[in-house]
Amino acid sequence: MKIKIVLKVLGIVLFWEAALMVPSLLISIIDNSYEIKAFIIAISATALAGFLLSRFKFVKPEMRKREGYAAVALSWLVMSLFGALPFYLSGSIPSYIDALFETVSGFTTTGSSIVRNVEIMPRGLLFWRSFTHWIGGMGVLVFTMALVPSIGGHPVFLMRAESPGPSPGKLVPKIGESSKILYIIYTVMTAILVILLILAGMPVFNSFIYAFGTAGTGGFSMDNLSVGAYNNPWIEWIITIGMFLFGVNFALYYLLIRKEFKHIFKNEEFKLYCFYVVLGIALVVINVMPKFDYNFFEALRHSAFTVSTLVTTTGYSAVDFNLWPMFSKSVLLTLMIFGACAGSTGGGVKSVRILVLIKTLYYEINHTIHPKSVQRIKIDGKALDDDTLKSILIFFFAYIFIIILSVIIVSLDNFDFMTSFSAVIATVSNIGPGFEVVGPMGNYADFSYLSKLIFIADMILGRLEIMPVIALFSPVIWRRN
Repeated sequence: MKIKIVLKVLGIVLFWEAALMVPSLLISIIDNSYEIKAFIIAISATALAGFLLSRFKFVKPEMRKREGYAAVALSWLVMSLFGALPFYLSGSIPSYIDALFETVSGFTTTGSSIVRNVEIMPRGLLFWRSFTHWIGGMGVLVFTMALVPSIGGHPVFLMRAESPGPSPGKLVPKIGESSKILYIIYTVMTAILVILLILAGMPVFNSFIYAFGTAGTGGFSMDNLSVGAYNNPWIEWIITIGMFLFGVNFALYYLLIRKEFKHIFKNEEFKLYCFYVVLGIALVVINVMPKFDYNFFEALRHSAFTVSTLVTTTGYSAVDFNLWPMFSKSVLLTLMIFGACAGSTGGGVKSVRILVLIKTLYYEINHTIHPKSVQRIKIDGKALDDDTLKSILIFFFAYIFIIILSVIIVSLDNFDFMTSFSAVIATVSNIGPGFEVVGPMGNYADFSYLSKLIFIADMILGRLEIMPVIALFSPVIWRRN
């Protein structure tokens, strides 16, 4: 591995992270709040580290797969280590492990929290806490590629390592231009969401906080009762639709701009995503309406919001779905695992992988009945190569193995099984809330430091979809040749 290239990428990322902390500092200065000094120290330390690392020189810059994987995995770790400083130095979160947990949860757009009373946190820290969702939603290295010249070689490896899904690609020939298009779409959609929330009656600052969480499908709130604190159907519907739309592959929005409508409606992943969202809402409505004092429209609103927030792995709450019947919770747990589309800001396994798994199962059944038949597994009319199929199967194996291992370790804290299991699923799938102790009205504060470190690892593994992080532990990736 050419380590200087990786260090230079880390330096650029840290430099931009320092710049992105500035709006939060300005809010703290306006409020004359106690965290001003913490932000100044954090920005200075992050900028200095970024400046020093970005000074590395090399003769023939070349970004290969191994450098891409290492740069992505290390960038997210280092970014979180420095991003936790404002919380820790201000004393708002006295434990650095807890501050790191909160920051990793923000950047990975998980939304799991250890803060027991978020309403007492100053606005500067609240803004930084939610802004990490927006930064991490599309990916900080996608952002970097949109703003700085190519490092050389094949920077697409950065996007492939960081972007969700088995086959992220370029919208246009140049990867930097693709990144700019993605961020323009992302920014415009976020701005529209802010405006709609303001029009619905939400205060301006609050609208930015909830728009960042919705766009990044993160879920950090500034209210202990989350979206339910407003008891406003218009706000709930705006966020419900917003979460669903940010769970769609952003490449489809580019096709929409180019008026290639037939390609959108023929997209198999999008159709599967819409199918299980609609089916999940219908099943939950049927299950909860007779058991609670809801009329049809209330049941539809609460069910649509909850399905949308969990399937897109956002994690906001409008009602305490932890009190819903077991059938509804089983449906929601399944959707938590399925997740949103590849190429979106959502987490989970991703609907394209579920689609491939379904088609693989159908192929194996058909091949068993007709052993001489020759078929290829296709998505949108294109045959998948063996490497893609192998990578998806490896992902499923690694995903299940990490869940099992994490549940075993977390169970040392002696919480009930549903709490431990759903907490692991919620962090690996970057969802946020789970059930029981970690339900929408609970948090992760009572877990031990060991469990929190496991959750931190799970959140990063889930956001980067396992392989870039695992690759760091392979001796092969660190060899010079």
